[in-house]
Amino acid sequence: MKLNERSVAHYATCDSPADHTGFLRKRVERHHHHGTSYQRRWFVLKGNLLFYFEERESREPMGLVVLEGCTVELCEAAEEFAFAIRFDDAGARAYVLVADGQAAMEAWVKALSRASFDYMRLVVRELEKQLEEACKSLAACRKSPRRSSSSGRKRHLSNPALQPLQEKPTTLENGYSTWSSGGCVAGGATCPDYDGGQTKPPPLPPRRRSAASSATGSPAPGLSPAMLESPVPPETICFSKLHNWYGQEIAVLRREWQERQKRGHP
Repeated sequence: MKLNERSVAHYATCDSPADHTGFLRKRVERHHHHGTSYQRRWFVLKGNLLFYFEERESREPMGLVVLEGCTVELCEAAEEFAFAIRFDDAGARAYVLVADGQAAMEAWVKALSRASFDYMRLVVRELEKQLEEACKSLAACRKSPRRSSSSGRKRHLSNPALQPLQEKPTTLENGYSTWSSGGCVAGGATCPDYDGGQTKPPPLPPRRRSAASSATGSPAPGLSPAMLESPVPPETICFSKLHNWYGQEIAVLRREWQERQKRGHP
């Protein structure tokens, strides 16, 4: 792989955010002395490129490691907190690095393991799979009926006792307000009750005896026997008819009183 040294050096020192930075000791093989030594370097990780500088304030990197086709693993070395970057190619150079402590070593191994495009490709693939499963699950939920809510509503509507009372404006019949908000029809029709049966009509008031009636209970003048019997069936609940029937007796008494007033009798 050929890299433009000037572009790489600029990218290493530009203001773009780094993924991880810190001091590490880099192992150096000394072939002519048949020994190893460690050099303290400042490392900067940007994407899949690992730069190392001689000092933290250095403006040009001393070297570069492209983190592709490699593995990051702990290694046995004379130095504690050592780990290695090893490549899959046979004969490729391995980079042995030593951190200052356990926490620093774990942080570097974690950051370097996630730096390659191969790892990012796996992550993207896994996220796409999760997104596809979530979309399928959402589509299935939208297609399936809401059984719990619909069944609960059906049970609620099927039980008349749970139905809310509907406040309807008072209806008028022949100028008088009716007792039932559901409205009644002529001919003794009844209105349904909330319990599923038929409502009972309000109790009829006790029949008053006319002041003009005799002690024997004979009807007062002007009142026919048919008027003493209610024309409204007992099961009716239409208040207007009850009002008109009981008003007949009052109307007769009022006419008698007016006639006495005209004759001069109190």
